[in-house]
Amino acid sequence: MHQPNTSPTLDTLFQRILARKGDVLALADPENKARITGGPPKRLSYAAADRAISALAAHFVDAGLPAHSVIAVQLPNIVEFALTVLAAHRAGLVVAVFPLLWRQAELVAALNRTSARAIVTSARIDGISHADLAMNAAAEAFSIRHVCGFGSDLPEGMASLDQAIERPSNTVRPVIQDGRKAAIISFDVTADGFRAVPRTHLSLIAGGLALSLESDVEQGSTVMSAFAPSSFAGLASSMVVWLLTGGSLVLHHPFDSEVLEQQIGEYSCDTLVAPAPLALKLDELGLSTRMPSLRNVIGMWRAPEQVASSSCWTAQNASLTDAYLFGEAGLFGARRTAEDGAPALVKSGPHGAPREMPGSSIAGEILLTPRGTLGLRGPMVAVAAYAPLPPPEDTLIAQAPRDYVDTDYAARLDRSTGAISITAPPTGIMAVGGYRFLSSDLQEWGRRLGQGALLTALPDRLSGHRLAGRAQDNARARDALLELGLNPLMVEAFRDRGSAA
Repeated sequence: MHQPNTSPTLDTLFQRILARKGDVLALADPENKARITGGPPKRLSYAAADRAISALAAHFVDAGLPAHSVIAVQLPNIVEFALTVLAAHRAGLVVAVFPLLWRQAELVAALNRTSARAIVTSARIDGISHADLAMNAAAEAFSIRHVCGFGSDLPEGMASLDQAIERPSNTVRPVIQDGRKAAIISFDVTADGFRAVPRTHLSLIAGGLALSLESDVEQGSTVMSAFAPSSFAGLASSMVVWLLTGGSLVLHHPFDSEVLEQQIGEYSCDTLVAPAPLALKLDELGLSTRMPSLRNVIGMWRAPEQVASSSCWTAQNASLTDAYLFGEAGLFGARRTAEDGAPALVKSGPHGAPREMPGSSIAGEILLTPRGTLGLRGPMVAVAAYAPLPPPEDTLIAQAPRDYVDTDYAARLDRSTGAISITAPPTGIMAVGGYRFLSSDLQEWGRRLGQGALLTALPDRLSGHRLAGRAQDNARARDALLELGLNPLMVEAFRDRGSAA
């Protein structure tokens, strides 16, 4: 339970709402959940969600997971994801969030990097047996002691979390809820390679505050999240915004436009969190008339260098806040004005929440580094995780500590307006939606396929890049990449050009 002299965690935020609104709708599944995982959609009040969270927390304790150990979670945007994260925190665990497209190679690397003790997934997600993926990855990760999942037909050796909720244990482990403790681990790719990025509860809450206050999400709002949750930005924009506003969180597994529109109408959602290119497309299709309940749209830009050239926002009923995402390093939001709907100017220095209120709380700080790149500092930024490597020739000389993260995004200052313009993404890193790769890694995988094989990233307006591959025998190349345990982005790059995308 919450201790009076400690800082808040996600679970204490949840329990504060529970004490006031036990019967209010807390979480709602995608309407097409049966297609995604095979299970029926759930709608849980705060009281019902609390019972499920306590049951899952007791299961983790009964499974022998020590306090402060890491539990990996690979789940889609469904109610069970939120329940698992909150249950892990209630049991004193740290959650490592794994993207859905990760396959065995990435899973094993991340499990070993974090020394995870358990992994949680669903039996099937979008037709793929993630239960089998988890079991195979666990066999290669020596730290894993417990594999569990939601859904039916789980493989032998995998514990059922549905049964844990239905037949709850009375086990309780006293946990001091302290926001300064580690809450999540997400994963990023920088020029130095793959890295784990741990964050405290306070850091995660700071990210949610930056978005909710900048976009002026009202207390008690019904938030529709159509953004994958397996990242810092995904968690901050959905779970944290929901817990800060104390309303309802409706989930959508990206992406089915008809289902999304149906859900927004059914729940009278007033806030939409979605990829920004998708939000702008909905605006072109008449968002004002088709989704009249919306008042706020938070558009998530995985490629923030594209914001300045984006189309103007025209919806009269809803404002748009551009959320600039810089991998797992951090984010900031800038709400567009109603006058012209153009992206707001972004200036260096502290940005409060909201920006137009002098003396408002500092959500973060934007700066230009001496390298001509954009830097971030503030409570949400995990500085230590991005600390530069020491120079190999002077390892005994202490480096001056740095209180900001260099995002490696090229930026320049417009001296006439004082605005910062983000001009290019990090060199040598390819982003495909929410997945980042080193360009050298793509070349290495292409070489492994033999002479004449090529794997490259091409510019794409919507997702930053898209992968394309060429081999003497594309079918054999796909089989080889599957055998290596690589994710579908690389495998499907070698699809035959005449086939469907």
